[in-house]
Parts: sequence; C-alpha cells; structure tokens
Amino acid sequence: MEQRIYVTRQLRNPEFAGAARTAGLEQLATLARVEDQPGELTAEHADGVVAVIADSAPFRDSFYAAASDLRVVARWGVGFDQVNVAAATRHGVLITVTPVHMDTVAEYTIGQWFATMKRTYTLNRNAHADDTRVLRCFDVRDSTLGLYGFGRIGQEVALRALPLLGPGGRLLVYDTRPDIEELALRCGVVAVSSPDVLFRVCDTVSLHVSGDATIVGSDLLAQMQPHASLINPSRGNLVDDEAVHAAIEAGKLYHYVVDDPLTGSRAIHHHHPRVISTNHSAGITVESSARLDQATFDQVNAAAAGRRPAHILNPEALDHPRVTGWLTATGNHDKQE
Repeated sequence: MEQRIYVTRQLRNPEFAGAARTAGLEQLATLARVEDQPGELTAEHADGVVAVIADSAPFRDSFYAAASDLRVVARWGVGFDQVNVAAATRHGVLITVTPVHMDTVAEYTIGQWFATMKRTYTLNRNAHADDTRVLRCFDVRDSTLGLYGFGRIGQEVALRALPLLGPGGRLLVYDTRPDIEELALRCGVVAVSSPDVLFRVCDTVSLHVSGDATIVGSDLLAQMQPHASLINPSRGNLVDDEAVHAAIEAGKLYHYVVDDPLTGSRAIHHHHPRVISTNHSAGITVESSARLDQATFDQVNAAAAGRRPAHILNPEALDHPRVTGWLTATGNHDKQE
C-alpha cells in the first residue's frame, strides 16, 4: 500500500503561494504521496495515511480505527474541536497544534477595537450612500477594554492595548484559570470576578476563549452600554446569534464583530449594517500563513523521522504502544516545545 499524507487545501491557496511553501510540500512528497484532505475523514480514507496537515473538517472514530499507519495529525492552526482528540488518543495518534499566529489574531483584535470605537464601518457605509452625517465616535485612550479569556492571545492583546489606553484607561480581564490574579498583576491588568463586570462597564469586550460552547447570551448582552461593541475573534458559537441580533436591534450594543462566516445560526446577521463578519481570517496573513506552514511541515517531518513533534495536544498518547513503536529513544527524550 502506497503511503499518503493529506494536506489542508489552505496549502493550495494561490494567494499565499511561495517558495517556502513549495519547498515544504516537495519535502513531504519525499516521504509519501501528498494529497488534498478530502473533507470529512472516515474509514474509507484511511489506507496508507501516515500524516495529516488538517483543516477544520471533522475526523471520525472510524478513520482513526482504520488508519493503522497514521502517526500525527498536525492542525494548521490551534482549533481542535473537529480533530476528535479522544479517538486519536485511544488509537495512538498524536495531535499537534500550531500556536504561531497569536500576534496576528492580537493585531486583528486591536484593529477591530479601533474600527468599532471610531465607527469606521458605519461611516464607510454612510459615505457610499451619500449620507454625510457626523456620528458619535470615541477615543480608545482612556476607555475601558474587557478581555473575556486571558490565555496566550488575550495576553498578546493586552501587551498591545495597554500603551494605547494610556494612564486613564482600564484593561479588565476575566478568566477561570486558577492563577488569573497573579497573571493579571504581572501583566498590568485588572482581573474581575465575573463576565458580568466586563459587559456592564467596558466600552469594548473581546472574546478569547477556546472551545465551542455558547458563553454569551441575552443575560450578558443586556448589561452592555448602548455605545459598546462586542468582538469575537474566537468561535462564532461562543455567542448566541439570536440574542446578539436582538440586542443590537434593541440598542443594547452598537457593533458585533465575528470572525466566522454568516452560515448556520449566523445567517440571521446577513446584511445587518452593524454586524461585521470576517470569514475566519483573524489569524491569516501572508506572514502567519508562512509560520503555520513551516510549523506543520516540521511536525510531520519530526514524526516521520521518529521524533516527538512540537506542540502535542494529547501527550498521554506518547505512552500508547503504537507511538512507542515508532518514537525513537532520542526522539522520546527531545524537549517538548
């Protein structure tokens, strides 16, 4: 059986083509035949697959059960809700992520923070309709910014936001991590005891939470100030779309920015002038794509050579007999990045 490596179709996007990407794909082709990931992966796609550079398509249990040669699924990005980590771990497959685009998402957040405070989207829409009214806009300096979630991306946002807020501004954070008070003190921000505080007092709230569970509903949205905006660079499902649509219509907040396409429950926002959608591109630039490419290429090459790849999401799988069978003694003692 000829061995295969599936790669995300992101690697075929001509907008991001370049010598480094081409060289990386050619290197993979020396290991196995390189094919585009065929969407959802099931048992019928498993024969001969040794590695996957994965997009956001779902991985079924049957794929892992049948993919006896599979060593690593390298996620092109950090979202892992579709790769079925539990099944991968049961079957001795390493899952890796590529946290190399945190700066890019942080910059996106800062850009949307400015755009919503300055009403850039509304002013542009009005100008194209020959509406020359002056709108009430707001300074970022001396305002209050709230971050719901204070992991790596939240901390990168804070690093950039604090100088912009100035001495009169405030940066409030909410996170359930046990060290949040110590971390907040170290980063020069203020930890609050509940998300209600963020939504009640902040001029802008930005979500930086992993997972897919809805955490923002009508109860939190009802507490926002009418001029305030909500930015969601994480996952669309974090926010109840019907609730945020109703809240904007009722004047409870001004803008909702979501970095996901207007599909499924988000279709309710189609053509709404104060809902901004950016099609899951907050972390994608020319520079971040190059970093994502190289990180996944390195992870696949490491596994193929019997070494432990960087950024393993399920380290417990390292003890699986299937992994210990290919992981070399040297590779098993490599420092985990």
